[in-house]
Amino acid sequence: MSDAPVWAAAALWGAAAGAVLPRAAFRFAVPDDEPWRARCPDGHAVRGWLGRTACPGCPAPARLLLPVLTALVCAALAAATGPRPELVVWLLLAPVGVLLCAVDVRVRRLPDVLTLPSAALALALLGLAALLPGHAGHWPTALYGALALGASYTVLHLVNPAGMGFGDAKLALGTGAALGWYGWPTVLLGTFAAVLAGALYGGALVAVRRASRTTGVAFGPFLLGGTLVGVLIGAYRALS
Repeated sequence: MSDAPVWAAAALWGAAAGAVLPRAAFRFAVPDDEPWRARCPDGHAVRGWLGRTACPGCPAPARLLLPVLTALVCAALAAATGPRPELVVWLLLAPVGVLLCAVDVRVRRLPDVLTLPSAALALALLGLAALLPGHAGHWPTALYGALALGASYTVLHLVNPAGMGFGDAKLALGTGAALGWYGWPTVLLGTFAAVLAGALYGGALVAVRRASRTTGVAFGPFLLGGTLVGVLIGAYRALS
């Protein structure tokens, strides 16, 4: 199978998966300690977690940001990974990552119901991928990467709770597993990319006086973005 059908099929999968994320993003985007949204602003009951619009009873147009973003992420992962067993894992986790970004940007929250199961799913699926021929990763390092990043971000949270949320530490379990699959250099690369991007963004906000040095920002998108960079480079190196 050539690479073109692989990334094209991955893009279609990403577009389809991203198209049904808006309802979940709407329901999850609530502050800490509040129940998930059950009604839209017009009072309609919102049932189910997947849908092209936040509320099936409102005539709101479907938004393109989530499906386009998910399609691009999936296509990039497929192009870098090729038709190897771990690609299935990346394609299943990518929509969850996009959903987490959407929620964290809106309310600075990373729901446990998404972060913890996705970490367990990543390790379980990578364990299955490691049993198949043609894989290009190492499952024990994925496990160690999950534990190392999870512990590191937990320490950062305990030292500075205002600067690093506990949700980021839980998310780091899954991102550490993904990065660790391709080895410790990939773990370091993805972590560095995340921290650098977050620092540059925070510095830019301070420079234009839209935030102070103590203002908290949503770090989840940077953590996930750094992980994407690391996985793409690690997968490409393993492919070449």
